[in-house]
Amino acid sequence: MSELKSEMTNKIMLEFSKTIEMFDLSPVEARLFAFLYLEGEPLTLDEMSEALGKSKTSMSNSIRNLADFNLVTRVWKKGVRKDLYQANKQLFKIFMNSYINKWIEATNYQKTSLEEINQSLSKQYKDEALDGDFADIEYYLENIIEFHNQVEMMFKDMKQDD
Repeated sequence: MSELKSEMTNKIMLEFSKTIEMFDLSPVEARLFAFLYLEGEPLTLDEMSEALGKSKTSMSNSIRNLADFNLVTRVWKKGVRKDLYQANKQLFKIFMNSYINKWIEATNYQKTSLEEINQSLSKQYKDEALDGDFADIEYYLENIIEFHNQVEMMFKDMKQDD
């Protein structure tokens, strides 16, 4: 590879990995994914380790996390005894679905917690007849729960089919 091409590839990899880090990947995972994506062909852990100057253990952990996000695939190549990995090419779909799933999960968790608070408040409200004291809190709590419902629906609408 010419020096100019190598320099440009490194610049692209650096900038691309910064974007990928925003999807909750570590800097090493983001760089590894960017490298595999730009490389365009399957590589072994040894090749990745050598190219990025990281340990084989670090590459193994990173590749496992990338595989969990469906960002890389282990591939088979005739005559090669070591595992090979390559980047999946449908970037937008993969990253957006991963990001959207995290939002849906977080929203569901928060909504469940808020609904539990609302049930507790309603029970206390009825048991102790605290009519005026909790009416405003109950109103805001119901609005917050509805906000979470709308966020969840928006992200489910955005989600692309796998």
